[in-house]
Amino acid sequence: MTADLVIGVDSSTTACKAIAWDRTGKLVAQARATFELISPHPNWYEQRADDWWDALCQSLKGVVAQVGADRIAALCITHQRESFVPVDEQCQPIRNAILWVDDRCHLEVAELDQRFGNAAIQDLTGKGPSTKQSLPELVWLQNHEPEVVRRAYKFLDVHAFLVYRLIGEWVTSLPCADPMGVVDMRKGDWATDLIQKIGLRPDQFVTIKPAGSILGTLHEKAALATGLPAGLPVVAGAGDGQSAGLGANITTPGKAYLNLGTAMVSGAHSEEYVADTAFRTLCSPIAGAFVPEEVLGGGTFTVSWFVENFGPDMNGVHLPVSAEEVLELAASKLPPGSLGLMLVPYWNGVMPPYWDPGATGIMVGWTGAHRREHFYRAIMEGISYEHRLAMEGVQKATGQTIHEYILMGGGSRSALWCQIVADMTGAKVTRASTTEATNLGAGILAAAAAGWYPTVREAANAMTATERSFEPNSKTAAVYDRLFREVYVGLFPAVKQYTDRLTHLTYHS
Repeated sequence: MTADLVIGVDSSTTACKAIAWDRTGKLVAQARATFELISPHPNWYEQRADDWWDALCQSLKGVVAQVGADRIAALCITHQRESFVPVDEQCQPIRNAILWVDDRCHLEVAELDQRFGNAAIQDLTGKGPSTKQSLPELVWLQNHEPEVVRRAYKFLDVHAFLVYRLIGEWVTSLPCADPMGVVDMRKGDWATDLIQKIGLRPDQFVTIKPAGSILGTLHEKAALATGLPAGLPVVAGAGDGQSAGLGANITTPGKAYLNLGTAMVSGAHSEEYVADTAFRTLCSPIAGAFVPEEVLGGGTFTVSWFVENFGPDMNGVHLPVSAEEVLELAASKLPPGSLGLMLVPYWNGVMPPYWDPGATGIMVGWTGAHRREHFYRAIMEGISYEHRLAMEGVQKATGQTIHEYILMGGGSRSALWCQIVADMTGAKVTRASTTEATNLGAGILAAAAAGWYPTVREAANAMTATERSFEPNSKTAAVYDRLFREVYVGLFPAVKQYTDRLTHLTYHS
């Protein structure tokens, strides 16, 4: 039988999902396996890397059971970024992996700024130091678990760990490695001077290859574990954010993606390397290009938090609607600006543009006229204000105008939120046709490597599609423009010293 499918694997923070894609980007089969999130202390988050492998094998077997092993032409992995695990010479973990959501390294973030300067680190790596990145976590290991650092043969991102288990090679891709914050973005390789200055050795990091290249082939042991044929090409993937952009066909300037998922992530395409505190810069799945990106930890997480704690009690109410749908209907009846209620959505700190791990959420404008639907709409508006803030920085730094946003993730199912984003940015908003754009990005890289298309761009054009579009309403857009420029832009800077002090007094005293 002809190998007419490729498999994309998304090893995320909560689960591993394998999907078989055909040449048109149609989902043919899928399987998913979850793994445990471990929190040994408040705001510390870890996982057993062996669980990543077990979930990968389980999900791949599930797909193979549906379509057969002989139909698979190639395999590619995308993954949770910044998470890493130290391993020995046999790729056995020395300790649990430290995840991107981990928040233990506040002091190390400050230490890096004192030693090197945030501006110098951002210029070199494209990213200011943040508790969400591997760089300060590596310094934390050096400060608190020096024996682990001494014993570590390699420090592996999720992609590198799974690839070694599949093909037996110490290798990862550039867009998988660079989110760790220890890559020289201009050279496209490890920042060896920085690595040495923080007390690690360059040989503790694996070889870097371009995304879309064939890293090797599946060995016999991995074939038995996954159900796939030995010799199957394993293709270099990209981190989940960059992969999502590829799955939304953001491969040329002028468009950007907006993933309204648990975190809110948005990225554009740039042919040139630009570092700016307004955003963070990553390597693109398109070789030689870059992704100016914003990340907000509280995306639909903030919506879910509000609904869970303050939403309408639907227990015992047998209606074909959810609490979110009830709140959205009520919120859609409100005027833009939520009757003077404004939210700054830093429920999980903030990276660009302020790079402040001590930042917390802010709500201003409370009066007795406000109800929970006002708060619900203010959350959507606050996240959209923050999106505009970051993407205006991207447009200014890159010199490109973004005329369309491709929306994906759970929040994109909200017609109200899609319209708010369009009105907030003044740009067209279009829904991606698949909710699995991150996984599809891996499928696109696999399809190009399998020879189905001459280039990754051509594979993306052939395998992606869009659905409904939302055009900005000029009257509503004018209201949001005044609120953004006259209130939102200055709100957090005006109270930053107080939120930082409050965080310190609450959590570090």
